[in-house]
Amino acid sequence: MNNLPEIIKNQKLRRNLTQESHFYFFHIYFGHYVRYETADFQKEIFKLTEDENIQTLGVVAFRGSAKSTIVNMSYPIWSILGKQQKKFVLILGQTQQQARQHLKNLKDELESNKLLKDDLGPFEEQEDEWHAYSLVLPKYGARITAASSEQSIRGIRHQAYRPDLIIGDDLEDLASVKTRESRDKTFQWLTSEVIPAGDRKTRLILIGNLLHEDSLLMRIKHLIKDGELHGVFREYPLLNEKGHCIWPGKYPDKKAIEADKKRVGSIKAWHREYLLNIVDDNEKVIHREWIKYYSQTPKKNKSSNYRFTAFAIDPAISERDGADYTAMVAAHVYGYGDDVVIYILPNPVCKRLTFLKTVSQALLLSSQLTTEGQRKPQIIVEDVAYQRSLIEQLKAKRVNVKAFKPGGQDKRARLSAASYFVQNGQVLFPKKGAEKLTQQLVNFGMERHDDLADAFAMLILEITRQKGSGVRLPTCDRTPGKFNNGPWRGLGNIWGKQF
Repeated sequence: MNNLPEIIKNQKLRRNLTQESHFYFFHIYFGHYVRYETADFQKEIFKLTEDENIQTLGVVAFRGSAKSTIVNMSYPIWSILGKQQKKFVLILGQTQQQARQHLKNLKDELESNKLLKDDLGPFEEQEDEWHAYSLVLPKYGARITAASSEQSIRGIRHQAYRPDLIIGDDLEDLASVKTRESRDKTFQWLTSEVIPAGDRKTRLILIGNLLHEDSLLMRIKHLIKDGELHGVFREYPLLNEKGHCIWPGKYPDKKAIEADKKRVGSIKAWHREYLLNIVDDNEKVIHREWIKYYSQTPKKNKSSNYRFTAFAIDPAISERDGADYTAMVAAHVYGYGDDVVIYILPNPVCKRLTFLKTVSQALLLSSQLTTEGQRKPQIIVEDVAYQRSLIEQLKAKRVNVKAFKPGGQDKRARLSAASYFVQNGQVLFPKKGAEKLTQQLVNFGMERHDDLADAFAMLILEITRQKGSGVRLPTCDRTPGKFNNGPWRGLGNIWGKQF
């Protein structure tokens, strides 16, 4: 890089070198952004953008890492000017304002960067029939368009070209990831509109931060990890696993890191934005690492200590959009005393059902869980308000119904009590088929709907307090009100005891 000034003066050499290398393109045309020595992780990002064999690329890096400057400003221009010869670059933001800002940054750079303007220009600014704003580069027959998740981009084209490079930058924020409906909407938009807008050789690059365990970037990460999506996903926290800073040029010592940490002011924001830890604003009831899985359930016989099967119902009474869901969570129960193990069954019911449809669904599930020679499963329903009528209806159908007495505890208190058995490894989940349930459990309090979580809590509490379970509660000081705080708040009242 010491000979960079000489390269810049030689247009032919400059053009030949920058066409082949995004790294050199950036340092020649965007050298005014280089204030510190380029880090190894940034060099890797340059290589990832250059590798067209990577069709889908996810990049998560700490705040201030220059990821947006490299991927969202420099790369779109290099992809057109350089050897990739892209013809239609689509840049996506969460809102129209953010999308236009992305394009404005590019426009300002093209207008003020004489070297870049001389080599790349001229350019034009246009608004097309999709109400998306574009920079048109006639010299290359290319276009850079900015759009948002608020817009439909179905069928978007530039002349004969569909988008051959799509870049999404910070498509979510803390507000948009709070509810599953919002997260599903963003993912649906990406998979049903954005990806189909390209062709089979279109590159998709997503950059941002990890805001939620079920965020768009986390879904892409899991799809790539599970082999369901061909691509590469990279995470670059400021401090690596050994606690070493990955950008020593900007942070030469701990003092520099501490200065930025104090500037941020919030320890949660520091962990989220710089260390790439997913941080919830609410205290978790059940942690992700507590969830244990099974491959298959044991046989239902005496040698396996099989006892019974049960499912709990958290009913709703409306089918309209926005209403709560009727949830039914089922489990097989094995063992006694401290050896009790509860196997949650896959594919719990989570539907918007009327009262009559809820009765029908409960009877169908009861029939499905009844095998020859086995007694019918227990059906657990909360004994409050209108739900009592569901208990009576099911009893009239001669099924095994158990009335759950909540003991005056709210949903959070019930789930807190059930969390003990999850953490203790006495509740096991299927590897597939219970994703929505575990999502509600680990994000309780942040999800818009918690119907599966509430049915789960009723199921676990009713099973563990039945005669024969003999489950030992956590050792504690039996002072009245001992469980008024903490993860087992209200535990004594739920079991009908006051510790």
